[in-house]
Amino acid sequence: MSAGSAAPTGPLPSAPARSVPRPRLRLWPRGGWAGFAVRRAGGLLMSMLLLVLVTFLIVPLLPGDPARAIAGTNSSPATLAAIRERMGLDEPLATRFVHYLGDIASGRLGTSFRFDTPVADIVATRLPYTVQLVIPAVLLSLLIAVPLGMTVGVLTRDGRRRRLGVGFGTVAGLLASAPVYVVATLLVVLFSISLGLLPSGGASTPSALVLPIAALCIGPAFAIARVVRQETASVLTQDYMRTARGHRLGSVRLHLRHALPNLVTSVLTLSGLVLTSLLGGTIILENVFTYPGLGTEVVQAIVYKDYPVIQGIILVVGMLALLVNLLVDVVLGIVDPRTLEGGRRGR
Repeated sequence: MSAGSAAPTGPLPSAPARSVPRPRLRLWPRGGWAGFAVRRAGGLLMSMLLLVLVTFLIVPLLPGDPARAIAGTNSSPATLAAIRERMGLDEPLATRFVHYLGDIASGRLGTSFRFDTPVADIVATRLPYTVQLVIPAVLLSLLIAVPLGMTVGVLTRDGRRRRLGVGFGTVAGLLASAPVYVVATLLVVLFSISLGLLPSGGASTPSALVLPIAALCIGPAFAIARVVRQETASVLTQDYMRTARGHRLGSVRLHLRHALPNLVTSVLTLSGLVLTSLLGGTIILENVFTYPGLGTEVVQAIVYKDYPVIQGIILVVGMLALLVNLLVDVVLGIVDPRTLEGGRRGR
């Protein structure tokens, strides 16, 4: 404004009024444990519903007549009619699905054709034997994989000891990809038949568990060890590790205090995958060792066309796998809170 210009008179114009946004009421705040719980609960519910539907469709989608498969090709029409009535095959598909949901809700899981007992009782008898193999196999896999992978990763860092790195990768790859029944058969031939050191089957003594647990854990242990080695090599190149080396810390303290905590997330993720895969691997393994778990029972149910037992065991194993994945996600959220935001950022 120039010196000669007059000052404006009257009140100054007021700034335009701004609308104040109304606070939005959120039932669940974004991010954090609330968002994590909503995402995981929704995913778990959808997965369980899909699993229930798939197990129900095992019988309707079977080729041929399930009643004739049970009774045999030379069975009389009266026998077939009785079996169809007992299985509910003479009812509409929707009605059978409602009855199937009722069996699940009641906890019976249906009735076995062979034993005329609730499927839940059979599962409750066999499940502890399977858990007795799976849990030690997972723990032993981690106890082998983490130290082995870290040791090889430290020894071969920055391109050192190439022969060790190549040899470890080759052996670990072969053992990780070997089918569990092949490993189990080789262990039986070596330690039971050739050396006579361990029993080849059963569950009557603790020594009978050695070979099944070993067969279960060898492949996963080397699969995890390969990943731990790669993660260790990556961690050792980080700036904080160079800083820790500059303080001249001892090798054991350096790697246990600074490297190992940064491997926990990947190790936990792999542990969940391994535990889930071992639940399926026991179905084959138990039949190699004539072990009285869920795997042996489901194969016998297939032989005798005991469809409710087949459905019940598959349903229970699938539910356990889903719960294991949920538990791993929760532990990861506690150990590394950044994983809680992963689902929201991906959207």
